Amino acid sequence: MTRRTSVSLRVGRVTIGGDAPIVVQSMTKTDTRDTSATIDQIMQLDDCGCEVVRLAVPDTEAAQSLVTIKRSVALPMIADIHFDYRLALEALEAGVDGLRLNPGNIGDKDQIARVVSAARHREVPIRIGVNAGSIPPGFQPQAPPVERMVNMALAQIRLMEGLDFGLIKVSLKAFDVPSTVEAYQMIARKIPYPLHLGITEAGLLRTGAIRSAIGIGILLYQGIGDTIRVSLSAHPCEEVFVAYEILKSLGLRKRGPTLVSCPSCGRAEVDIIALAEAVSKRMERIRTPIKVAVMGCVVNGPGEARDADVGIACGKGKGAIFRKGEIVGTASEQDLIEVLMAEVIRLDAGGHEKGQG
Repeated sequence: MTRRTSVSLRVGRVTIGGDAPIVVQSMTKTDTRDTSATIDQIMQLDDCGCEVVRLAVPDTEAAQSLVTIKRSVALPMIADIHFDYRLALEALEAGVDGLRLNPGNIGDKDQIARVVSAARHREVPIRIGVNAGSIPPGFQPQAPPVERMVNMALAQIRLMEGLDFGLIKVSLKAFDVPSTVEAYQMIARKIPYPLHLGITEAGLLRTGAIRSAIGIGILLYQGIGDTIRVSLSAHPCEEVFVAYEILKSLGLRKRGPTLVSCPSCGRAEVDIIALAEAVSKRMERIRTPIKVAVMGCVVNGPGEARDADVGIACGKGKGAIFRKGEIVGTASEQDLIEVLMAEVIRLDAGGHEKGQG
């Protein structure tokens, strides 16, 4: 796949756009005014691989809390602003690394000009975040929904460019996957700025992960997108996990293990589902990009997962241990997980020595 060329910008320590890796974002689900809970969740996100975090700023108290939060965490912080431009100004004073503005509910040109001036002074980028559900009814009511989304973003871009501001990111999110994909395809041909991908309000973990993987995955495969957030009704670390799995499945990022496991069938003589779940749980803190296979058939297992770095193929009461498709030993059923994890830890240690992970 050939990636769309975009200009690059910095959000704190992170580069977005250009030839930088596609950046994984999430958003805190705590009350920003509760600084202790918010700091704790950001640290959890940092630990699970999130690279940029967004925080809701619904009022002045939340904006003032950003000062303490910013001092306490390492992740670049983006303030999510709706309705009141003054909250954006307060967030900038607090030292945030980026802003998200919704042109659907902050449309006054003088107010936007004040925010842009303050952001330009601090060299802080702004994401123009258009949501299909928040476009004002009076904005081009006769135009198709996708065109309304794109045109609203373009109008805001022209306004900011007219204010000599170019630190711009853009998102065009909807719950409907085809509309979201079409909107990003349309605007990708019209602007040079980085695009932040997502399916908004995607739903609970299982259904939301599928909807996000389809929408975001289509666009990424077409070379569109510079940063992503998977919006789930779940803990934000689940969003980060799904985001990396989408990127890994397309070969766009390498981070942490990839688990190859068979679906199990009547030939399996062990509980392969429980075994795979146990291995996945044990590997949660591994950061080296290794491929691990858990297979239920001694005959076919090594062959079906021959490109795995390490794996097990189970039989009755025991299993084979293999590396790169070659059997290197056996272990009893009760020892399979420990033997496999010893191999995983060995590979992880080797990856760290080589500067991976």
